[in-house]
Amino acid sequence: MAIARWLNQTVGFFVFFFLDILDFLLCFTYKTLDFFSESEWKPCYCSSPLEAQAKTRKIIVSERGEYSKVVSMTRTKIHFDEISETLYSRGPSLLMRLSKLVSSVKCFNYKGLIMRGSVVESCDHNNYESKKKISSGNKKRLMTLNSTVVEKSTTKPRWSDCHCSFCTSWLSPSNKDSLFVKVQQPKDNKKARDNVVFIHGFLSSSSFWTETLFPNFSDSAKSNYRLFAVDLLGYGRSPKPNDSLYTLREHLEMIEKSVISQYKLKNFHIVAHSLGCVLALALAVKHPGAIKSLTLLAPPFYKVPKGVHPAQYVMRKVAPKNVWPPMQFGASLISWYEHLGRTVCLVLCKSHRLVDSLTRLLTLNRIRTYLIEGFLCHTHNGSWHTLHNIIFGSGGKLESYLDHVRDHMDCNVTIIHGGKDEVIPVECSYSVKTKVPRATVHVIPDKDHITIVVGRQKDFARELELIWQRSNTTHK
Repeated sequence: MAIARWLNQTVGFFVFFFLDILDFLLCFTYKTLDFFSESEWKPCYCSSPLEAQAKTRKIIVSERGEYSKVVSMTRTKIHFDEISETLYSRGPSLLMRLSKLVSSVKCFNYKGLIMRGSVVESCDHNNYESKKKISSGNKKRLMTLNSTVVEKSTTKPRWSDCHCSFCTSWLSPSNKDSLFVKVQQPKDNKKARDNVVFIHGFLSSSSFWTETLFPNFSDSAKSNYRLFAVDLLGYGRSPKPNDSLYTLREHLEMIEKSVISQYKLKNFHIVAHSLGCVLALALAVKHPGAIKSLTLLAPPFYKVPKGVHPAQYVMRKVAPKNVWPPMQFGASLISWYEHLGRTVCLVLCKSHRLVDSLTRLLTLNRIRTYLIEGFLCHTHNGSWHTLHNIIFGSGGKLESYLDHVRDHMDCNVTIIHGGKDEVIPVECSYSVKTKVPRATVHVIPDKDHITIVVGRQKDFARELELIWQRSNTTHK
């Protein structure tokens, strides 16, 4: 065992050293290709935020919906707490540089900075004197730029993204501002007594639920429940804006707008997988009185030791830079290397229709390829920022979310995990149990991160129906 670990670390050192160099070279390659394809030098996360801003005279900010957040390259306001530092600092030295940046924001070549409420730090280029205004009850760090110096970036797909009709269906006026939601409900909608919202995981889509569970629910469940499976922002047929940083706030707002408000859900059950568990817990905290039950599959909750930065800790747990097992190598590749990840998306995601066709041909059409829709139908911008800002960036938030579920909610909490999950270890589910003692943990032997649902959909459908029935009895 010790020899295998030593060999894994030794080989990994040389492999990842090579990948460091390759990613560095790809940085310049993509900058050149972006310039010739889009007539603009695009900033990336190889530079510190200040360096990237100084080169482009832009700042990575945006406003969407009711709240402002950092989601774009060109808008007007910054919420520092919405951005995971792992985007910029995937090493200790960069982490120190980012910390210094956040603690003392410097403005460059801009005067007359304005605000529309909240905490603002503004700078005058001549004297660098900062003025701070704090509204009641709001202590978020923001920086606002004069809107006259800001350009609005385009929402059309980038040259390296897929331009097929499926991936660009969200560009139609009717789909542009809301997520794609697959709804299965009784013919007589008035007979539906309950609602269930399904939230998929990372590199997935609503088909993870609609192709597995939806057909296997009993007739009784189909006649009593309205089922909502959503494509998260950046996935499947939902919008994939290239000016977004896919923050937790934006994901939540889109779910609320597209599902909760659109279908007037007053109460509902939630079933979530992996990344979706983070969003499910955040929704529960925001709508505590509406949640009837929480079913979490492979929740990525890592207990962060004191004195350790949560985002950095979670990143090293999810992507520990190992070459074996393959799942950890793949996670490390897409987590640590921005431009290698973009290359993978360029090769696979842009040609997902070809991959789908080849899979059908080689398997003589014996394998259903719905998982390809989620795994490949996304953009690198969406997957990269969701990974860092949701999975890694939530490392310091999940504990408080679970505390809220324990202390201020009485809904049933069920946790299901595959015994052979190589993506999220089973210990994460037991850690949730320690925070929420009433939670029930079920470990399914010989099942991994995907086969916890796929391949046992009939059994899982029955399990969910029992969970909902028990929850309804509890809430009566």
